[in-house]
Amino acid sequence: MKKLTKLALTFGLILSVTACSNNSSNKNVESNNSSNQSQAEDRFANADTIKLGVVGEKNEVWQDIAKRYEKDTGKRIEIISFSDYNQPNEALNSGDIDINAFQHKKFLEDYNQSHKTDIVSIGDTLLAPMGIYSDKIKDVKEIEIGDKIAIPNDPTNGARALFLLQSAGLIELNGKEGDAITVANIKNNPKNLEIIELDASQTARNLTEVKASVINSGMAVDAGFIPTEDAIYLEDKNDPAKAIYVNIIAAKKEDKDSKTLENIVKNYYQTDETKKIVEKESKGSEIPAW
Repeated sequence: MKKLTKLALTFGLILSVTACSNNSSNKNVESNNSSNQSQAEDRFANADTIKLGVVGEKNEVWQDIAKRYEKDTGKRIEIISFSDYNQPNEALNSGDIDINAFQHKKFLEDYNQSHKTDIVSIGDTLLAPMGIYSDKIKDVKEIEIGDKIAIPNDPTNGARALFLLQSAGLIELNGKEGDAITVANIKNNPKNLEIIELDASQTARNLTEVKASVINSGMAVDAGFIPTEDAIYLEDKNDPAKAIYVNIIAAKKEDKDSKTLENIVKNYYQTDETKKIVEKESKGSEIPAW
């Protein structure tokens, strides 16, 4: 009986030690999983540099933000400029940059659909009105029969440009704001205008070749225009239908909960300091949308 009792005590002790070991191991696994999950949510936590993709050369707003961010944190926002709208999302998706700030909500929606990507908005920035510009006339009423009008050739901005031409009374379309329309959806073109589709970066550069050109705000500013002063016709910034054209800061879906990126968006971009720079640089042409 004594031997049995000793055996029972020994077996019980082994079970107890094994259970404690397993509990300790489980806790370590849980701790590691929690740590890994936290790191996965914010892979930028220990990054010295955040790479930001933009389009165009005039980036005073982001330069000011980068300066403030580095002063406060000792870390950098590296601004990488692309020449056209096709590049920044490709660079983001491939991991060459960490975030970008050049597109509006509708552009991103269409890009994700056509490229099977999962890029998301992590914060609103500005509403930048599209305009019609000309170096030959001062009013859209001066546009004549058979004139050439340039518009961006990407699906989103091309559709937006066509709706702007409709708003200006130059054409009539089948469809409503936000629809994926093309020149094939023009149902009435009383002046028989020749619509020439160009890469958005070329709409300002080819102004001498056409009577007028529909140009995105950023491209217009890069070309030396002040939209509120130089456009012969400008989008109505207060039109609720234009909400789909609010510009955004975008990131990969896996980074949407990053506290580092959230800090940049909320505490550096969406601030009164930024509003002052926007007002100064755009001469009131761009509206903060946060």
